[in-house]
Amino acid sequence: NNKQKSIKKFTQSIFFAGCFLIYANSLAQNRDINLLRSINPQQPNSFVWKGFTSSAYPLSVAVPVGIWVDGAIKHDTKTKQNAYQIAGSVIIATGAAEAMKIIFDRKRPFETYNDVYPYQYKQGQSFPSGHATLAFATATSLSLEYKKWYIVVPAYAWAFGVGYSRLYLGEHYPTDVIGA
Repeated sequence: NNKQKSIKKFTQSIFFAGCFLIYANSLAQNRDINLLRSINPQQPNSFVWKGFTSSAYPLSVAVPVGIWVDGAIKHDTKTKQNAYQIAGSVIIATGAAEAMKIIFDRKRPFETYNDVYPYQYKQGQSFPSGHATLAFATATSLSLEYKKWYIVVPAYAWAFGVGYSRLYLGEHYPTDVIGA
């Protein structure tokens, strides 16, 4: 019974993601590209936004590893379990994002529009943003395990910074980041 509920929820999630993408590719496409054009400069070379983008993968690994090490040093099983929870969330989110990239196969904005200026010409699909997915999975799971404002606020500020950086650097459409 629980397995059937899980399959039903997964199917519904895929359906809603598909509907979201169809909507994003039709009526919202003009708003999507116009918003991206207003954020993406002609020479996206800000070290701040490159720093946010560059931090997504390392921090998404470092956070659960650091928490696990802290738990191991203190011999605290609960802290180590928190690390496993966060790592599991990040791994599941990464897998889901990669599957969605294959399913939806959306081109990156600079491949479709010659007035979007990426800081790197990266290969691969655009929807959803892998960087934003990792950042928000890390921020959300960290915030669920440690519900202190001084953890939640910086975690989400960082995740929003990563998402914005993907737009500023011309790598993704706004809906790619929102869909993460």
